[in-house]
Amino acid sequence: MTRMARRSIGGVVIALLLAALVVPMLAHWQAPIPSTMTPRAAFETQREAVWVEGEGRVKRLLPDDDEGSRHQRFILALGDGQTLLMAHNIDLAPRLDELAQGDEMRFRGEYVWNAQGGVVHWTHRDPRGERPGGWLEWRGRRYR
Repeated sequence: MTRMARRSIGGVVIALLLAALVVPMLAHWQAPIPSTMTPRAAFETQREAVWVEGEGRVKRLLPDDDEGSRHQRFILALGDGQTLLMAHNIDLAPRLDELAQGDEMRFRGEYVWNAQGGVVHWTHRDPRGERPGGWLEWRGRRYR
């Protein structure tokens, strides 16, 4: 075997060893925590699947959505006049019992644009641990 052939084989062996080490590490790699936008910026740019954080006041309580995963729903009015439909998954996170019109809260969740101001969901932990998830803060408690 020539010296050149031995070098080529050695390079292939090293590449295979590195791949054997790196591939399992990638299987456990998690994406970095996604950056957040303001709800206003997400609305104005008609974004979908972006994380938003903000605060507002409950404008209206809506009936729960019981189809599929159950969601507690309410309209949140932000300080700049924008409104959001909040869809809080109560199969994965605690319900906000006694939530009332006028209550203030902070939130983090995934935003989906619509002409009425948008929807925020994923206000809970990720049961698979693949995303950082979101939360609602109300009356001094964080619900996730």
